[in-house]
Amino acid sequence: MPLVVGVAFKPVTKVYYFDPAGNDDLAAGDHVVVETSRGRTLGQVTLAPRAVPESEISGTLKPVVRRATAWDMVQHDQMVHREPEALGICRERADALRMGIKVINVEFSFDGSSAVVYFTSEQRVDFRNLVHDLSQALRTRVEMRQVGVRDEAKLLGGFGRCGRELCCTTWLREFAPVSIKMAKTQDLPLNAPEVSGVCGRLLCCLAYENDFYTEARKQMPRINSVVETPQGPGKVRQVHVLANSIKVLVEGPNGTRQWVDVPVPEPAFDLGMKPSSDARAHSSEPGTRDEQSQEKRIDAAASTETEDPDSAAQEGSPRRSRSRRKKR
Repeated sequence: MPLVVGVAFKPVTKVYYFDPAGNDDLAAGDHVVVETSRGRTLGQVTLAPRAVPESEISGTLKPVVRRATAWDMVQHDQMVHREPEALGICRERADALRMGIKVINVEFSFDGSSAVVYFTSEQRVDFRNLVHDLSQALRTRVEMRQVGVRDEAKLLGGFGRCGRELCCTTWLREFAPVSIKMAKTQDLPLNAPEVSGVCGRLLCCLAYENDFYTEARKQMPRINSVVETPQGPGKVRQVHVLANSIKVLVEGPNGTRQWVDVPVPEPAFDLGMKPSSDARAHSSEPGTRDEQSQEKRIDAAASTETEDPDSAAQEGSPRRSRSRRKKR
């Protein structure tokens, strides 16, 4: 198995694998200069040298050039202090050219040989004139990179609806796929403001407890199944996973109905720990098409909830639920 070392170029960002190239004594926290497609870049070791299966490596490993020297760190610090001023220049030039873009951040390489300008835009943009102006103003090679709204929130930072700093800014290195089905599984409201983060996309934290709810629901009675209660047989209408109970509708004589809360045994299962995002290299930006499809699913779910607020608890289509009530 090949020997690799994990390197990240910014705090709480994706980890890339590199060839230690003889630097087998590297430890987590060490700063190194590595060879990348953008030239030599300063990064920080997050995973000490280790052997990994070849299936975890895509492409050819690029080498670690050397440990970062004191001069490398001084250059890096100088470039970091230049970034706020460069950001203002980029925004000023973009507005002057009426580009219709939002410049988010500017990052210099540690030696100042290049700069990457991150921006968001709702449409494709021809930024060749802007690149030419910025190259002259910043006196370095400029690369424009368009990012999505999730990456924008990660770069800018902020606080979530929970009152804490955003997960993607503090510890979440990888954007995991999130679907509206996760909100349904956890009996959360399906309107967009309730399940969306500051970026406007589905909350990343929807995926944190999804495995627990999914496994727990498998061991609890299904919606519309018939169960026995002290008041007689009835149909399950709601499942409360955290309370370990179900709500049953019992139909009595003369068309009477009664709601009964029935406790159920606590589900027993063992959720295996998934590999940490630090333990493997992963891709960068989330797919734009996936984000758009998630937005459409949120809108569709929100309109469904408007038609029938109880549809989430019944896990059925509102039209089918109304038709069943008419038959009864």
